[in-house]
Amino acid sequence: MTVPCPTLSLAKDLISRASVTPRDEGCCALLADRLSALGFTCEIMPFGEVTNLWAVREGGLPGPTLVLAGHTDVVPAGPESAWWSPPFEPTVRDEELVGRGAADMKSSLAAFVTATEGFISQHPQFAGRLAYLITSDEEGPALDGTVQVLRTLAHRGEQLNYCIVGEPTSSERLGDTIKNGRRGSLSGHLTIFGRQGHVAYPHLALNPIHAFAPALSELASIAWDDGNAYFPPTSWQVSNIASGTGATNVIPGSLTAAFNFRFASVSSPESLRERLETVLSRHGLQFHIDWNLGGDPYLTPPGTLCDVMRASIREHAGLDAKLSTTGGTSDGRFIAKHCREVIEFGPPNATIHQVNERIALSHLPTLSAIYQSAIRRLLVDLPTQNNAHLD
Repeated sequence: MTVPCPTLSLAKDLISRASVTPRDEGCCALLADRLSALGFTCEIMPFGEVTNLWAVREGGLPGPTLVLAGHTDVVPAGPESAWWSPPFEPTVRDEELVGRGAADMKSSLAAFVTATEGFISQHPQFAGRLAYLITSDEEGPALDGTVQVLRTLAHRGEQLNYCIVGEPTSSERLGDTIKNGRRGSLSGHLTIFGRQGHVAYPHLALNPIHAFAPALSELASIAWDDGNAYFPPTSWQVSNIASGTGATNVIPGSLTAAFNFRFASVSSPESLRERLETVLSRHGLQFHIDWNLGGDPYLTPPGTLCDVMRASIREHAGLDAKLSTTGGTSDGRFIAKHCREVIEFGPPNATIHQVNERIALSHLPTLSAIYQSAIRRLLVDLPTQNNAHLD
């Protein structure tokens, strides 16, 4: 099997840097060096412990701004003894590249760069601008990364038209799935207040576990909405419940629970909060909730960017990619507030965040070719067609 050396080499170089969130470990500087050689103006934007990169290459002709977005940070590797090889020593094993970040998403970053190198060599002049927005704060709190860069760009009056986020979106085969949106995420930390006492004298206490149980049953059975053509129905899940003193003869004085809504665009955070609190109040509970809105849902309906990416995938992977909004959150939720069309596309996600995270070697050149085709279609082919139509 022949794998283009630039893509594999750069992916290995990025994986070898233990950039566990929020650390970048020089990844952005490495990318900036490669992009500067192509005529990009590169700006490192540090915020707190986070390193961000904003890089722009002018095409020389009027046109849109296309952004390639991603993150250099990775989740912790876990016990090294469980890995086939050290997680930050990229290793080729059975025609796969193994290492933390191989799928999420350092291979996408490498493919972005090699795709850009191929594009610039063929089209040194193009319409609009090609830009990179890279952060080391996607896997973490996401407070000092993409959000801060976008705030800076908004103050400068930057206009963003299209954005491709290199998240690992494929399911069974490279190219089978494009994310054209994501559900919103609304979390809550709930405290139910009871009254501590002896288990032999329950009439002198108030057991918050017993009190919460009927409300929990009702909440778990609610159909919050029916979703729509783009989003599955909103789901509500409890992830943690804690109560008790550790003693078997003490009724606890409180209960805490952590929960999360993954919500469709047909529901709002306000409506979900109100409906949940109404249930708790109806059951006579004394409670407090600390709410955290992780992100609103976003959606890019079928149109220019979706069509371009699907055509590029057909050209190089031979698949008709489906559009999907399932899965977790991504920085696309922030970018969509500043950019007209945002989609996510990248390699298979079967091993992301797992021990022995990996990507097939054969996917590297294909991924780069798909990205290069999408860049060409957006910054060369479509502007040329539009100008011809105007003529």
